Amino acid sequence: MGSALSLIEFPADDPERARRFWAELLGVELELRTGAAGEGWQTASEGPAVGVHARGRGPGDSYSLAYFAVSDLSVALARVRELGGSIVHPGGRWAICRDSEGSPFGLAQEPPPR
Repeated sequence: MGSALSLIEFPADDPERARRFWAELLGVELELRTGAAGEGWQTASEGPAVGVHARGRGPGDSYSLAYFAVSDLSVALARVRELGGSIVHPGGRWAICRDSEGSPFGLAQEPPPR
């Protein structure tokens, strides 16, 4: 299982205000997500992406989350359970989990090699 940080996601009560904050603080553009990428905005530059979306009621909508890239999401989810963690929201391309102490984090399926 890889451990590269792939995304840090920030839910926001005022998404435009949060988008402006992160863009100006980091000197990056947060572009509108399309298709399977979900809702909100995200950087498209090298390194871990920064994302902003409207705060909601879902498992990834309450707190900022770090997402770690994994080569096989189903294997990683099984490993989370084996190690005493839990799966809050399974998904096809990403999942939200809790570690053995209850701290939330995300796992993101790496894209297939080209």
